[in-house]
Amino acid sequence: MSLVHPDIPRRHAVALSPQHVPWLIALAGFAAMFLPVYWTAAGNIWQTDDNGHGPIMLVVCLYLFWTRWRAIVDAPDEPAPRLGWPLFALGFCLYVFGRAFDISSVEFASQIPVVASMLLLLKGRPALRAAWFPVLYLVFMTPLPGSLVDALTGPLKQWISDIVESLLYSAGYPIARSGVILSIGQYQLLVADACSGLHSMFSLAALGTLFMYMMGRTSRVHNAIMLAAILPIAFIANIVRVIILVLITYHFGDEAGQGFLHGTAGVVLMLVALGILFALDAVLKLVLPGKRHASA
Repeated sequence: MSLVHPDIPRRHAVALSPQHVPWLIALAGFAAMFLPVYWTAAGNIWQTDDNGHGPIMLVVCLYLFWTRWRAIVDAPDEPAPRLGWPLFALGFCLYVFGRAFDISSVEFASQIPVVASMLLLLKGRPALRAAWFPVLYLVFMTPLPGSLVDALTGPLKQWISDIVESLLYSAGYPIARSGVILSIGQYQLLVADACSGLHSMFSLAALGTLFMYMMGRTSRVHNAIMLAAILPIAFIANIVRVIILVLITYHFGDEAGQGFLHGTAGVVLMLVALGILFALDAVLKLVLPGKRHASA
């Protein structure tokens, strides 16, 4: 018993150590900056289908930082103010600009330089290296800029419409296309912006990179192939979703198609995409064997 009791006050001493005060101040400052951003998003963009994944990404980011907390705190004390303060100034300017003009993508993007600068100022480059993945993963909390969405949505809809028409026509279905409008039998279906798959690609990229991080494959070739495959897989999965929607409409009517679109289309998309991603990882594990390492 005498070996256990001395550890108890020592644990409390560590928990209340003055070395944690700067961390508490930094976290309080971060909360003062970004809790209003989260609150605004909760009543605005996080209520939309395109950015409804935002709260989930927030929870995932908090979990990732929690898993790396001990490595961050135990990192050598090598503060880097020459890099940290300019990086913080960049993040703060982005934050102010985003708040002033109500640009959500800029507000959320400012988290990355702000968090990185906090690590550099408090602990230095070793802490930033320990938390590199959670810091970069903050990008998935950032809503896609409207200009980027507008620029990519049109071409994606055209490609998807063309591919779906070609595949179903080859399968013997009476289908034709005019722009992004598919005509099959007596029905016409518009490949809308949501069917472009841009936001689903972004969501799958978040899930895919998290999956790669948690699996901890050591093969660089394995990781490179997985990373390069995420967007094509999302594109293929979205084609599958549109094909299913068209077939349901053709065989069961417009009401069934609309019900599917608003009900289970997104679930089908993610299940197909994740299934392909997991299968690819399993195949690469057999072809490119490598040891796993602990990611946390």
